[in-house]
Amino acid sequence: MNSQNEIQTLPQVWMLRLPEVMKRTALSRSQIYRLIDFGEFPKQVPLCERAVGWIEEEIDLWLKSRIEHSRNPQPASKC
Repeated sequence: MNSQNEIQTLPQVWMLRLPEVMKRTALSRSQIYRLIDFGEFPKQVPLCERAVGWIEEEIDLWLKSRIEHSRNPQPASKC
């Protein structure tokens, strides 16, 4: 139960812009958008009319899953 005097704290969310996502994943812009189309990469979040970003935690989890897949041989993703 929240009263008007209580401040509700939300989890901190960091957004990454495309150049940072490309740097962290070592993927090109076209590879990122292709993987999004295949449902194999986190979708971007609209930040305003002409800007999007990716949730840092989702990118980190995607990278961890790629590492896990590389340690457990499975069919490769379409890049």
